[in-house]
Amino acid sequence: MRKTVFTLLAVLAVLPAAAQTRVWTLQDCLDYAMENNIQLQQSRNNYLSGLEDMEQAKAALFPTLSASSSQNVSASPFMEGNAGVNYNGSYGLNADMTLYSGGKLRRAIQQQEVQNQRDSLSIAQNAMDIRIAIVRAYMQCLYAAEAVRVNENTVELSKAQRDRAEEMWKAGSISKVDFAQLESQVYSDGYQLTVSRTNLESYRLQLKQLLELGIDEEMELAAIEAGEADVLRLLPEKSVVYERALENMPEIASGELGIEAAELSLKQAKAGYLPTVGLSAGIGTSNRSGTGNAFTSQILDNFNTNVGLTLRIPILTGRQTKTAVNKAKISLSNSRLQAVSIEKAVLSEVENAYLDVESAQAQYISAQQKENYARQSFELTDEQFSLGMKNTVELITANNQYLSARQSFLQAKYMALLNLAILDIYQGII
Repeated sequence: MRKTVFTLLAVLAVLPAAAQTRVWTLQDCLDYAMENNIQLQQSRNNYLSGLEDMEQAKAALFPTLSASSSQNVSASPFMEGNAGVNYNGSYGLNADMTLYSGGKLRRAIQQQEVQNQRDSLSIAQNAMDIRIAIVRAYMQCLYAAEAVRVNENTVELSKAQRDRAEEMWKAGSISKVDFAQLESQVYSDGYQLTVSRTNLESYRLQLKQLLELGIDEEMELAAIEAGEADVLRLLPEKSVVYERALENMPEIASGELGIEAAELSLKQAKAGYLPTVGLSAGIGTSNRSGTGNAFTSQILDNFNTNVGLTLRIPILTGRQTKTAVNKAKISLSNSRLQAVSIEKAVLSEVENAYLDVESAQAQYISAQQKENYARQSFELTDEQFSLGMKNTVELITANNQYLSARQSFLQAKYMALLNLAILDIYQGII
């Protein structure tokens, strides 16, 4: 009996630990996404595929070697003196190698190397996009969670006001209409609480999807300890932020590599005007039935070797080379324009983020002051209502203004933290 009780207690002690929900910090989310996000894994696979293409491009510099064998059966039923079925076979080993191709093979290697670098930058770009998306979803979750807490407190306060108003109504201090208005306010605040909880679950679902977590998997987010100094921290000069972003953001380097790849394509196309030289070599032998000689003897007697040098000089190519060169020049021009466009887009993106931070910080200061005044106004109105100096409409109005001010303050706080984090990502700090 005692053993059963101890076993049951042990099981009960383990169950709460097993049922605990994991608490995720922002860094936990970022690290987990870098390992498990499907889009990022696909980018890495594309990069690995490019490495295989590089090995193939390098292998083109070396000879190719192939072995061949053929076996044939022939019948000559009407031939005099040699009627019947004959068997013959041939065996060969052949090697081919390109000695000169106007630099096509080595430029193919260089092009693939550039492409691999661009694939690597694509991974970095996807990682940056995912970081921004996760930071945004995480901040939205924290804002929504605080909004839920604010609305919960508001509901509790509304209920307390409703209960106090009920006593005042029974005592004849207020009318039933005043009491009904406060009771209606309880349901209105309860509805807002439901909406805020729904928003929280929606943002949490978005975060789970970014992390590739199951929909039913529970997760709790760790709050960010951010005070006023964190929200209102000074920004570097805009020019400094631009410079850091241009050095850190993968799109810029990818655009420059795009120009390099286009230049190599142009050289590759111009190589079409140049001759190519190839070397070939082979060994072979054969055998045939009906000759009276043994198989081994025939193999040795028919053994042969060959070496060949092939020169191909393009003379008339149906304008293929000229067209390829002209199109490569156009592609190079487009790559240069694309690089300029990317740089402008990045600078615009960074400037918008910079302005968003400044705007959010200014809104935070205003919202903080507004919340303080709204709180003081509500507390004074609530006190005066208890003394019969204010009516229910004035109390409800003051309550709603205070709730709106608190929501605005929270929104400004998390918008500032979000935009600061995005600006840090652009600069390579996160």
